[in-house]
Amino acid sequence: MPKVLISDNLSPRAVEIFKERGVEVDIRTGLKPDELKAIIGEYDGLAIRSATKVTKDVLEAAPRLRVVGRAGIGVDNVDIPAATQRGVVVMNTPFGNSITTAEHAVAMMFALARDIPQANASTHAGKWEKNRFMGVELTGKTLGIVGCGNIGSIVAERALGLRMRVVAFDPFLSLDRAADLGVEKVDLDELLARADFITLHTPKTESTKNLLNAATLAKCRPGVRIINCARGGLIVEADLKAALESGHVAGAALDVFDVEPAKENPLFGMEQVICTPHLGASTTEAQENVALQVAEQMSDFLVMGAVTNALNAPSVSAEDAPKLKPYMKLAEQLGSFAGQITESGLTSVEIEYEGAVAELNVKPLTQIVLMGLLRPLLDSVNMVNAPVIARERDIRISETKREGTADYQTVIRLTVGTDQRSRSLTGTLFGGDKPRIVGIEEVPIEAELSAHMLFIRNEDKPGFIGKLGTALGEAGVNIATFHLGRTAPGETAIALVSVDQKIAGGLLERVSTLPSVVTAKALTF
Repeated sequence: MPKVLISDNLSPRAVEIFKERGVEVDIRTGLKPDELKAIIGEYDGLAIRSATKVTKDVLEAAPRLRVVGRAGIGVDNVDIPAATQRGVVVMNTPFGNSITTAEHAVAMMFALARDIPQANASTHAGKWEKNRFMGVELTGKTLGIVGCGNIGSIVAERALGLRMRVVAFDPFLSLDRAADLGVEKVDLDELLARADFITLHTPKTESTKNLLNAATLAKCRPGVRIINCARGGLIVEADLKAALESGHVAGAALDVFDVEPAKENPLFGMEQVICTPHLGASTTEAQENVALQVAEQMSDFLVMGAVTNALNAPSVSAEDAPKLKPYMKLAEQLGSFAGQITESGLTSVEIEYEGAVAELNVKPLTQIVLMGLLRPLLDSVNMVNAPVIARERDIRISETKREGTADYQTVIRLTVGTDQRSRSLTGTLFGGDKPRIVGIEEVPIEAELSAHMLFIRNEDKPGFIGKLGTALGEAGVNIATFHLGRTAPGETAIALVSVDQKIAGGLLERVSTLPSVVTAKALTF
């Protein structure tokens, strides 16, 4: 009988589900890291919330562990690469607390608009400061939503019910989906300039970290009010404090912080700031939902081998796995490449399978392509929920198979359509198991992808390669491989450069300003 440890507080009903499905359960909450390491070796599964830290050391002490189930969305407390290396499936429950988190953001917006916490404290202190707390109405105000996915779209619906105008910034939000929601899709700068209230509903990724900083806050309209119930690290807290002190930002309501538990913070004690201790998912209903979901998912995996909402493992049968394994890496690389170079809203995804791969069950590959495509801005996306997220955003998915192919024995071609244009990537396998990019848009190019890469589209003119090499060399960046392609002499050219370290923002800006450069992107794989 499989055995699961519950190390954080979950609903008693979760325990019942485990037992009903033939899984033995132990409940040991509040364990210190060394205490967890001492006992984790006895278990096949670990059910957690946010308190338990599943580190590399914990995983190394768990030879039996097959699955970690997170009751909730965020998995910042789980070392996913280490889990993947050890073959431990990491699952979460991405939709169980969406309504609760959205409602908390709306509640924070009300509190911010009417100074409710401050007025409450004043009245409890025996004061009657009726004239001190002059608020603002929400009706007719503009709400800017950064990240209009599952939670953001619920906030939009609630705000429209309050007769607010809603603008949204989300690279993955299509114009059709925005119209269905009743929101106006805008770029970030326009949102900052127009919004009376700004609420954040995006994961913390490399592209969203420190999203609100001194520069972006300066672009906000004077008197803006800011709500963050998403993730700490999206706002530079010192910059927000300065904007509050200057009066440029009228107030902020924060449920998440850079460092949690937040015992000290530069924003604490400010009159204009409302703080709650990461309560976004803290309702009876949400905790019940996520606990039941994680118990069901973990039980199905341990008893039947079913994989649901896995962040690091595809849903593939034992028979198909050996055949699909090399294609999985290629599919994820193609999707990730396209996702990192796509800047406007996705409208369509076309995946063509030609040659040997067309004879296989390609559905898992399509899901992996979508996962790679959406993951740069959506950290909760996985192979299972990627198609659902795509449908919710009105992204049209097409999948075609062709038995023959002209140049290679097996080919996967990905074409991504956006509000502005379409672009395609083509990949194959060398030697049967080594992924290669063999085409970018109309440019033939052969390249192996590495951890850190520089993608450049440029005009094919003499001297470009020398200038690029000089820029990288002066920045101390070593070139590992250099791949070039062009449509025709003097026309569009592409460079795909593998380097030994991450491309810093200043270097990327310098490369972007080199003569003949049309586009420059830093990629990670």
